Amino acid sequence: MAWNRKHLLDIESLDADELNTVLDTARAFKAVGTRAIKKVPALRGKTVINLFVEPSTRTRISFELAEQRLSADVINFTAEASSLKKGETLKDTARNLEALNADFIVIRHSASGAPHFLSRFLNASVVNAGDGAHEHPTQALLDAFTIREKKGRIAGLNVTILGDILYSRVARSNIWALTKLGANVTLCGPSTLVPKVFEKMGCRVTYSVEEAIKDADIINLLRIQHERQRQTMFPSLNEYTSLFGLTRARMDRTKPDALIMHPGPINRGVEIDSEIADCKRSVILEQVTNGLAVRMAVLFLINGGKPQEVAA
Repeated sequence: MAWNRKHLLDIESLDADELNTVLDTARAFKAVGTRAIKKVPALRGKTVINLFVEPSTRTRISFELAEQRLSADVINFTAEASSLKKGETLKDTARNLEALNADFIVIRHSASGAPHFLSRFLNASVVNAGDGAHEHPTQALLDAFTIREKKGRIAGLNVTILGDILYSRVARSNIWALTKLGANVTLCGPSTLVPKVFEKMGCRVTYSVEEAIKDADIINLLRIQHERQRQTMFPSLNEYTSLFGLTRARMDRTKPDALIMHPGPINRGVEIDSEIADCKRSVILEQVTNGLAVRMAVLFLINGGKPQEVAA
């Protein structure tokens, strides 16, 4: 297993060995999380700046906790309380932060490509925490980790991603990760939100929910990305729920061991019935737990750590 990357900018550029290295390292860090003392000294003396220029709850808190568990010094930066509001450019903001001897910058930004842009001139390592509708690498890694943990493998599984694919960075990162690891990926949703062009990424596209879920081992639901849409892509939320929502009736027609996933935030009663979100086949909260281990693994590996060095 090898990891020689200074940054984590996307999933598209990673190969299967690199993906598995992160997943294997995350498994070791998840075990660390069960101890009475959950901290390890892997990033002691390192400074991590969480540069979140777009709102976030789960991802920001997960990264912050991961950094603290690795014993890093953590600084949280929000755009609303910064010089970005005064017209300072992202480049100048980042270079000023680096001048404070930051070792890592974890960035979430509404502009696709912002992490790649910063990586070209910063000495600090850049970690993409979500950039526009482009990618969300650590979400895909934690989803893959959850699937492998629950099913024992990823290769050969049928994974359906259901919802707003067009505007979803989670969908793109998941497609790259799952196809590289050997899963069969099916995309489903309104035709305006699931264009056939996604088939070029190695997926199957269907507009029939029943067809998409009947043989699925994993059903990963995505909310409607209203904040990224420039126009209404379907008549109403009620119609979306009627045609594409995971209802009890549809759930009854899935495989009895099919798992339900969702990156959050959940819109209950829209893409998923509330009772299904909370049922025994839902691993939504386990995804959150696994996200902590995955983000610890990513920061550890970027810092030069080796999987076998995770404290036993």
